[in-house]
Amino acid sequence: MSNNTRLPDYDLADITDVTAPAQLRALAGPLRDAILELLLERAATVTELAAALDRPKSTIAHHVSVLMDAELLKVVRTRRVRAIEERYYGRTARIFRVGRISPADGVTPPYGTNDLVTAATESVPAHEADQLSSIVRYVRIPREQALDFWMRVLALANDYAQLPRTGDVVYGFAAGLYPTERPALPEAEPADADTEAEAEAG
Repeated sequence: MSNNTRLPDYDLADITDVTAPAQLRALAGPLRDAILELLLERAATVTELAAALDRPKSTIAHHVSVLMDAELLKVVRTRRVRAIEERYYGRTARIFRVGRISPADGVTPPYGTNDLVTAATESVPAHEADQLSSIVRYVRIPREQALDFWMRVLALANDYAQLPRTGDVVYGFAAGLYPTERPALPEAEPADADTEAEAEAG
């Protein structure tokens, strides 16, 4: 558990594996994704979330309920305002990692949204304004090494999420790791002793 020395302003787990179909369905909605992202900054009420997202309170309340049922959100504190008790919601984890998917009743579960597609769509205006920083690299490595590298990327994403909210513009950070069918060079043939000697002499 967090010791609450970092953002957000409540305790939560660092990483939670998401495997249940209901959790995957909850993560698939773009509005629910926006709610989860806002709550990385601090806990918030339905009223605050509705104002930030410019949506009706009833709509936000519905999506918060879905996330609560999926155990992706929790009530982190309450406050009495006149005769009404306001609930502040927070995430149950900084990172929701999609683990092994367990189908229910033999039904193929839904997959979450493709974050890179979302990022590509959001980044179009930045690309057109020449304000997009991006990079793609391809490396032939074992799966275990790829997963180890991904954990380092997640740690970097967590560091990014801890930056103080002091600017006027929300900057997106996207990362992805995926297998491809791109060609790869064959293993290099070992040089024989004569070739190595000639190279050293040259």
